[in-house]
Amino acid sequence: MERSTRHNMQEVVEQGMFVKHCKVEVYLTELKLCEDSNMENVVTRRFSKADTIDAIEKEMRKLFSIPEEKETRLWNKYMSNTFEPLNKPDSTIQDAGLYQGQVLVIEQKNEDGTWPRGSSTPKSSGASNLSALPKISPSSLTNNHNSSYNNRNVKNSSYSLPSYPPYNSYDYSDHARHSEKPGLCGLSNLGNTCFMNSATQCLSNIPPLTEYFLKDKYTDELNEDNPLGMKGEIAKAYAELTKQLWSGKYSYVTPRAFKTQVGRFAPQFSGYQQQDSHELLAFLLDGLHEDLNRIRKKPYIQLKDADGRPDKVVAEEAWENHIKRNDSIIVDIFHGLFKSTLVCPVCAKISVTFDPFCYLTLPLPMKKERTLEVYLVRLDPLAKTTQYKLTVPKVGYISDLCTSLSTLSGVPAEKMIVTDIYNHRFHRIFATNENLSSIMERDDIYVFEVAVNRMEDTEHVVIPVHLREKYKQSGYNHTSTPLFGQPFLITVPRTLSEDKLYNLLLLSLCRHLRCPVEEEESEETVPTKQHTINGNATNGILEEGSPSEMETDEQDDESSQDQELPSECDNSQSEDSVVGDNELENGVGQENSTKGPPPLAGHKKRLFTFQFNNMGKTDFSFIKEESRQIRFDEGHLRLSDRSYLSLDWEPETKKKYFDETVTEDFDKHESMEYKPQKKAFFKLNDCIELFTTKEKLGAEDPWYCPNCKQHQQATKKLDLWSLPPVLVVHLKRFSYSRYMRDKLDSLVDFPIRDLDMSEFLINPNAGPCRYDLIAVSNHYGGMGGGHYTAYAKNKDDDKWYYFDDSSVSPASEDQIVSKAAYVLFYQRQDTVKGTGYFALDREDHEEQRSSSAQGGATQSEEEEEEEEEEEEDLNDNENEEGEEEPEPNHDVTMNTN
Repeated sequence: MERSTRHNMQEVVEQGMFVKHCKVEVYLTELKLCEDSNMENVVTRRFSKADTIDAIEKEMRKLFSIPEEKETRLWNKYMSNTFEPLNKPDSTIQDAGLYQGQVLVIEQKNEDGTWPRGSSTPKSSGASNLSALPKISPSSLTNNHNSSYNNRNVKNSSYSLPSYPPYNSYDYSDHARHSEKPGLCGLSNLGNTCFMNSATQCLSNIPPLTEYFLKDKYTDELNEDNPLGMKGEIAKAYAELTKQLWSGKYSYVTPRAFKTQVGRFAPQFSGYQQQDSHELLAFLLDGLHEDLNRIRKKPYIQLKDADGRPDKVVAEEAWENHIKRNDSIIVDIFHGLFKSTLVCPVCAKISVTFDPFCYLTLPLPMKKERTLEVYLVRLDPLAKTTQYKLTVPKVGYISDLCTSLSTLSGVPAEKMIVTDIYNHRFHRIFATNENLSSIMERDDIYVFEVAVNRMEDTEHVVIPVHLREKYKQSGYNHTSTPLFGQPFLITVPRTLSEDKLYNLLLLSLCRHLRCPVEEEESEETVPTKQHTINGNATNGILEEGSPSEMETDEQDDESSQDQELPSECDNSQSEDSVVGDNELENGVGQENSTKGPPPLAGHKKRLFTFQFNNMGKTDFSFIKEESRQIRFDEGHLRLSDRSYLSLDWEPETKKKYFDETVTEDFDKHESMEYKPQKKAFFKLNDCIELFTTKEKLGAEDPWYCPNCKQHQQATKKLDLWSLPPVLVVHLKRFSYSRYMRDKLDSLVDFPIRDLDMSEFLINPNAGPCRYDLIAVSNHYGGMGGGHYTAYAKNKDDDKWYYFDDSSVSPASEDQIVSKAAYVLFYQRQDTVKGTGYFALDREDHEEQRSSSAQGGATQSEEEEEEEEEEEEDLNDNENEEGEEEPEPNHDVTMNTN
């Protein structure tokens, strides 16, 4: 009871090792608990992330009625055939990396002192339990495959680590326990962890870094006291994983412990959501650097501006200052230096600094223009909607869209309103100063021609109109009344009668209304209607005192025809039949005259009723009850998709008079035939050139000018000064904005050999700068998902391989350059193995020389001994010749023996 009561309380849980994130734990973690002897019986319990493994084990002992004297141990079952020991009782659920729905198994010790899942010592060859494998740890990995083991059905067997190795040990699949080439080892996907597998495989195939860890050089440089580091844990975890990948014993391993350690120090990677391989790579490089930083106490260094000093002097000073605080194998391999030049647009102050970098993030050359398909809705209610294909700036405004459309259509740009229609409603109504980036490719953009310039005319208001269908049973429901048709915008005077508004709405809808009479009668009416609409009511606005106002008692043929729009089929109606007393004309029901009087005979009824809605609520503030006059206040001048007029139709009326097919009937402008030329690909050099091009800082990212004493939109230029032995190139394929996230799938053509960076270096004494490709991290798919893989060149056989999670396969060079390439890894040609550039390489060379020298000395000693033996043999032969002469064949035989 105490436990359940405590779990009803919300706890504050800390996340992260050094950067603490305190969160209130609203939902507890649900774990599935079972016994090793009966895994079918699963019991679900909820725990806090702050609960320890020991607390869970106690709960399980109580749950399964295990006596106190019984020794137990806990296992984490996270794959059908893989178990991990939970051997740190004081670890919390969060530290152990347990997640929602995790299966935990409790195991009881047998009466004879053995464990059902095996002990720390190997069993005999006749053992039948596959969990009885040798202890797996970095120092005792073996391949004891006896005949009994090989005959087992490994695939369908349960596998576990037989003892309690260190927490950061790894798990290996049984069917992978055969010899493999070092480095050709896959990584299991733990659930959306392909991003981690891709980045890790690329790092694993960087020869100088891998040699550093395989030869345990990292142990002498672990900096566990660095406040900016991870207490050496990331370096240890990565070292252990690297050793397993290069052990040559497994076709794949499960990097669960490595992921757990990464999640401890970087909470963004702790879950099982898809992440970015480059972001993980950046974290790993920074984490390994701080864990292996040779500088134990970082000195404070005052940064200086160039102040006109020569670049060479400033660059050397910057690098020396960098090395005083940052000195590690990561700096040795990955760090370079670039020059940053900022110029103030006001006072022309020039600021020059030299900054280190660990990787280059290169922008992709993008077209400065984009095409958008939009629909233009004319002011003339009888004109068909027309679809246009516009060319607009990629970084532009809604006003640019209106200008482009005006050029093609002839409609003044200032009389356009741009909207996004979705699901029969206005999803958005754009202001002219909004960014075009807020419009996505899949949006249905409708541009409405309006009668007035809203910026200049304050005597009229533009009202959004939605069409709704009432329910038969009980009127309509405000929240679920179904919308239909296409919404539209209507321009009206700020003061008008209710009848005038209804008439204007009919004018706007006339193209969508049909007459339920004989076809020939309709055909006779159409020309008259066309003439009328294009005559008196072309501006779509009811003006006081105009003939179209329909409040005159004069009988005018043209005027009366103008009012026949609701039925579109009766020329003989009077003007009063349209606007009088909320009624519809008598002639609507003429089709039913032969079958008796129509349902509406004797009274008149409108096609629809209307309601104003403001922020989702019915708004009656504009209607003055005494006169049924409508007056719009200042608030209605602000056009918004949240404030609109709803036209509510009875289902029978809608079915009878409203033609929904008209909405889908539109014309295509000749611009729709235009197909923009797409560039087949870009070269990597194009990206580097763009990276080094001068640019103006954005308004959201200004520079503080020390002269002006304020932030300015300065111009900025980056130049490369020195390059590292291994150059990491991040292609910026993902773009983010407030409204849009997008991925650029352009093909970047990058060289596999002889990437010459000399033309981009401004340092005349930079030295060798030719690079060969050694690894690529790939991303397939779109934003927020997709799949990561890697290509890498094995350092031992110089062949390319494709790493796709647990699968590793040979690859050819012509596969490597693709649209999926995301992060590229290049090694400088003068730093490869055998050149002696790195200390480890020189040590290997010295060892080889000394071993060859020792081998040569041994060989010469053996040769001398052989010569001495031959001389002795010759002397013996001469002595024997002085005595009795033996048989020649016998002497030869003795000598040869």
